[in-house]
Amino acid sequence: MSPEATVRRFPNAAWRGPELGDSARWVTVLTPAQRAAIAELGLSLESRGISEMEAHKPSSSEAGQWAILQDAMRDVRKELREGRGFVLMRGFPVSELSPQATKLAYAALGSMLGAAMPQNKRGELIHDVRDTGASKVDPNVRLSITNAEQDFHTDAADLIGLLCLQKSKSGGVSRIVSSVTVYNEVAAVRTDLAALLFEPWYFHMKGEQAAGALPYFQLPIAHDIGGRLSSFFIAWYIRHAEQLEGVPPLTPAQQEALDLYEATANRADLYLDMHFEPGDIQWLKNSVILHKRSEYEDWPEPERKRHLLRLWLAAPDFQDGIVALRQGHKVAA
Repeated sequence: MSPEATVRRFPNAAWRGPELGDSARWVTVLTPAQRAAIAELGLSLESRGISEMEAHKPSSSEAGQWAILQDAMRDVRKELREGRGFVLMRGFPVSELSPQATKLAYAALGSMLGAAMPQNKRGELIHDVRDTGASKVDPNVRLSITNAEQDFHTDAADLIGLLCLQKSKSGGVSRIVSSVTVYNEVAAVRTDLAALLFEPWYFHMKGEQAAGALPYFQLPIAHDIGGRLSSFFIAWYIRHAEQLEGVPPLTPAQQEALDLYEATANRADLYLDMHFEPGDIQWLKNSVILHKRSEYEDWPEPERKRHLLRLWLAAPDFQDGIVALRQGHKVAA
């Protein structure tokens, strides 16, 4: 797939961060009516005692709030599906809702974009992204539960949502980049390495495999899906997989391809930074967006520690989605 082809087929997805410096182009601010609808819906869902899995089923008394929010999410969904592949939504009323009502309202919003997927073998539909004190060097630990930097990567879903409940004392900046642009830049200088991205790579399962299953899986980084470029990339999962029995070491060319891809994604003329505030939701389409988080320092008070809620969503009508990633993790019996 040539750079010219990817730009032609993705005129909006092949963006450069400095060209999007005006946040008004990618920030959606919830209106007072929409904020009120979220708060009312969250309280109602909580009062019904339902689970996050059932939050996509409004009752007749919730129809009004549902209609208001569907209008807002319709535009978000269109931008994710046909546009740049990301939206920052501001104004979710986290201060007006209990933790459970917040999760239920958030799950309801997410259901207007896609179906919630289990994010681990425990079956979590909403994952708490916060520092638990877990080891940063244990290959079986997912970095989302540490305060360590996470370099550019995608998640294993069509869409990801990140709702900010508390921001960190310092650091924790969210950085995103167009994987379409990254691929184009790599292909422009090293077509041989770009071609390797379409071959299968080994990824570490981070201990999330089902009982008796292999601790790794294989998937290309770049996919040509009906003429559309889609990407799946977690470099440290690839490097950690080398430590597993049955996984061959990276070839020099593969190592060079990984290094060039990461270095390209980290170019200041390509990426875009976002600073989360409580009530912000970052929506991303994984097939065209890589995201990264800088290392952060927490406040000493437990209630002020950085805390995000993550959703993984499957959207089968998104034609550039990677089908193998739409099942989520197998839940342990």
